[in-house]
Amino acid sequence: MRIAMLTLAALVPLWGQEIKLPESLDRLAEKAEESVVVTLDKSMLQLTGKFLDKDQDGLRTRNLIAGLDSIYVRSFEFAGEGEYSKADVEAVRAQLQAPAWSRIVGVRSKRDGGDVDVYFKDAGNGQLGGIFVIAAEPRELTVVHIVGKLDPGKLADLGGEFGIPRLESSEARREKE
Repeated sequence: MRIAMLTLAALVPLWGQEIKLPESLDRLAEKAEESVVVTLDKSMLQLTGKFLDKDQDGLRTRNLIAGLDSIYVRSFEFAGEGEYSKADVEAVRAQLQAPAWSRIVGVRSKRDGGDVDVYFKDAGNGQLGGIFVIAAEPRELTVVHIVGKLDPGKLADLGGEFGIPRLESSEARREKE
């Protein structure tokens, strides 16, 4: 029993551990031809919610961000390859470990050198506790970190808001064809 309690006590800090974006990511804005840097903590999300339109889209977004604690987006486009370090990306990936985080998508392309990883943090009761996306291409790097409770069925609704890339459902893709 004592060993179980000590083990549990050791795991609790790991479960609650927040991801730290390396400072070197923010410095990439100076090198990039184009950059998007979004940092919204809970109070800024609440304030932002007050400025949203009262229409259906605004209300939907307001409801989505109500359970969120923060949104961080770092997106950079560079003139040439090799202007950001793969070590910066690996420093982030190394923090996204089980049991707190589960990688649900991992794409590697040898043809164009691009990588995409999507991680979910389970908050229980069918809710997400966090989402982390890393899209690394030779001339582009995007990191999106969303912290807080979110219904997975409403995840696509965050696309296009706060610098988060728009997620297109398979149904929407079929409608375009």
